[in-house]
Amino acid sequence: MSTPVSSAAEPEPRLAAERPSMVTAKQLKRATAIRQRRSAHAKMWIGATCALLVILPVALANVLPLPGPDAQQLTARLLPPFTDGHLLGTDQVGRDLLSRILHGGQVSLTVGVLAVVVSGIIGIIAGSAAGYFGGWVDSAVSRVLEAQLSLPLLMMLLLVVALFGSSVPVITFVIAVAQWPEVARLTRSLVLVEREKPYIAAARVLGLHRVGILVRHLMPNIIKQATVVVLLLLAQAVLLESALSYLGAGPQRPFATWGRIIADGQDYITTSWWLVTMPGLVIALLVVGVNLFGDGLRDRVRRRKGA
Repeated sequence: MSTPVSSAAEPEPRLAAERPSMVTAKQLKRATAIRQRRSAHAKMWIGATCALLVILPVALANVLPLPGPDAQQLTARLLPPFTDGHLLGTDQVGRDLLSRILHGGQVSLTVGVLAVVVSGIIGIIAGSAAGYFGGWVDSAVSRVLEAQLSLPLLMMLLLVVALFGSSVPVITFVIAVAQWPEVARLTRSLVLVEREKPYIAAARVLGLHRVGILVRHLMPNIIKQATVVVLLLLAQAVLLESALSYLGAGPQRPFATWGRIIADGQDYITTSWWLVTMPGLVIALLVVGVNLFGDGLRDRVRRRKGA
């Protein structure tokens, strides 16, 4: 006697309230990722545009048809912007303000770029060694960081400049020493996370040297995030150089830095507003551009790291 085969029971129709949503969690995550990616791209484009509006004219200052930054014309003193061929006007001794801003920007940007490069190298090396080796290396680097961060930044810079002079190399080195703790702290935290990953353990099992593991395997995986922080420090370096120049501790004459231009024009701010406003706007445009670009680049690196 054969056993009857029971047919599969057809599923009962679900209630409308129990039906799953057509928008899945994956789609929601994808939509958020797309929104974040668009935001990062917008920050990078806006930031790059603002920064290039300052960097390109400064880099081409020597080839643009502009009068010399120190060429005086006493008959054309304190001319407002868009007057007699002077796009941004003239200062108290008849010097073209646009020419002085662009040529002064060469000094300010050179000091800023060199300072962040030096501080980035010092910070990445010190932070990587502290995070990977630990022990007395970590203790030594951490104590130096804490000691330096406890000091007033601007007062420390003024003291060093007063002791060793205010030449461009001294200003560059002073700003680099002031900024390396931020790079070192971030690099150390990144290395602490990265050294616990399986590929580092595998390299140790294979018998690779600790320095070789750090240089060839670990540092390439954290260098992008550390470089973003170094880029963000460019804006701070330019502000520090401008502050020192404004206080009279920056590169001495004949260098026409942005801070010195503002200091020279502050006595005429009520009658000739452009002497202070124009260089201030240039500094603000560069700082905002670098910060936006670095912020967008950091979001992009984080998203790729987490993907």
